[in-house]
Amino acid sequence: MTREPDHPVIHILDQATVNKIAAGEVVERPASVVKELVENAIDAGAHSIRIELSASREKITSIRITDDGCGMSPADAELAFVPHATSKIAAIRDLDTIQTLGFRGEALASIAAVSRVTLVTKQQGSGAVAGTKIVIAGGTVKETAGIGAPEGTSILVEDLFYNTPAREKFLKSINTELAQIHTIMEGICLSHPECSFRLFYNNHEQLVTDRSTRSLDTIARLYGSDTVKHLVPVDLSFPIMTVKGYISQPSLTRKDTARILVIINGRFISSPLISGAVRAGYGTLLAKDRFPVAFLLLRIDTGLVDVNVHPTKKQVRLSREKEIAEAIRKAVSEALLSQDLIPAADSPVQAAVSPPVMLDKQLAYTYPITEAAAGVSESTHAGTIDSDQRLRQTELLTGIPPVPSKLPAIEVIGEFGGIYILGRTDTGELVIIDQHAAHERILYEQVLLRLKGEHQSQELIWPVILHRTPKERSILKDLLPALSLEGFVLEEFGGETFIVRAIPVVLGRMEDAGIIDEIISDLISDAATGTVNNRERITRVIACRGAIKAGTVCSREQCQRIVNHLRLTQNPYTCPHGRPTIIRFSRGDLDAMFKRT
Repeated sequence: MTREPDHPVIHILDQATVNKIAAGEVVERPASVVKELVENAIDAGAHSIRIELSASREKITSIRITDDGCGMSPADAELAFVPHATSKIAAIRDLDTIQTLGFRGEALASIAAVSRVTLVTKQQGSGAVAGTKIVIAGGTVKETAGIGAPEGTSILVEDLFYNTPAREKFLKSINTELAQIHTIMEGICLSHPECSFRLFYNNHEQLVTDRSTRSLDTIARLYGSDTVKHLVPVDLSFPIMTVKGYISQPSLTRKDTARILVIINGRFISSPLISGAVRAGYGTLLAKDRFPVAFLLLRIDTGLVDVNVHPTKKQVRLSREKEIAEAIRKAVSEALLSQDLIPAADSPVQAAVSPPVMLDKQLAYTYPITEAAAGVSESTHAGTIDSDQRLRQTELLTGIPPVPSKLPAIEVIGEFGGIYILGRTDTGELVIIDQHAAHERILYEQVLLRLKGEHQSQELIWPVILHRTPKERSILKDLLPALSLEGFVLEEFGGETFIVRAIPVVLGRMEDAGIIDEIISDLISDAATGTVNNRERITRVIACRGAIKAGTVCSREQCQRIVNHLRLTQNPYTCPHGRPTIIRFSRGDLDAMFKRT
């Protein structure tokens, strides 16, 4: 770029341009307007807030927020639209202890810069006959007048982005924009159950909540009573925070984290760290591609929370992140393990839990049942010899420390299709147990809890040579230390080849080179996803490969041994991949199925 000597090229932007740029940081879409204005109403002490949306076929044309909060005096109403004018902080030190939802004073100015705004407000208890009306377009005050009005505030926003068409063209469809507004409102409703909210779209009621002291009432209004039936309470205190709220039983899951709603100190926020900690609290109770439903209200020392890192304040920065994440994980885990998580026959588990990618190619969520295997049976099938060897191997491992069983006493009454164990409980219920998933759970916990220094490996009669691609070689080299700790003895053998000299004892007598190759392939493939750490990944593969296979017909005595071992586990409800191990039918369930009720 050429310029005349000493002629400055840097200049100060005019205030109108500055305001539009600032508005771009705060007002991204109609949902941003709803969020800012509703949060202002909450900060104003409102008990009832009404949101009215109007739309044409192409876009949302107006947003009106009406509240019964404290209202404003005429002087404050005029100052409210000045950039960075606020009643919520006075100095920088106030940011460390902020308790309100808004505090920068940029919301109203930013909204008014890119729309037409009409404010009508009257201060609570002022005794004034009239309220104040202010009309602003594109940041310029067009009218200021007195007007008859109830106490509180009403703000009408029309023609959003009318003077910034480049911003308007990036808006999505009406349905997408409405979905964004609903997401914002659900979080606000949950974080402030003390307020009642009503949302209308083109005069049709879309969302209603009542004032309540219980967040569970609000959850029921937003998501229905069926969701509430599958929630588990969470309530645990730590030195730096408290964790309260509700999480779903493993039978109620989703394919994404959209239903993990987190409120920190009354503020609805988005936090991958916290969502990850919630998911981690479930451990192996969920399939790796499933996520729980959670509504968590966290109270964290304000000195550890920086809410000033994002213009719209939808994200926060946390100090001592690891401690906070571990506290959440522990609170979720303890809440779950204090519950009876056996899914009932009418549980949504079948629809909610998608089939995980299983490590054993013989496994699937639904199994083909051969004619020979079909039926309830007590078999002396030759495969029971192999099953007996695997069960004895289970019993030779370091035992699981005795714990109070989370399952009732179960008497095996039969076996179906080489897949399912049928049993009756001492409380008169019928239970169906997936024998592979159950044995896999038993082995998984035994491998995790075995004593250090115990002999873990068995040497192969004939070492196995594995050939890998350069990419697989790199992954496998990273896994070698963890594989060694778990009982595998692998060595590089030149180029892209490895030699396997020993495998974990729990895998039993496994001399088939093809199977060993498949085990390593499982590990490499799963490592590429990066879903769990190396130790966890290897433990799951060992448990899966060492367990009795689906389709293996077991004797009643063998089935009983599996059930007895399952009752000793810390988590008897799912296999390490999150599939259920046991489902129960009450007498009432069966009577209903046979129309006996």
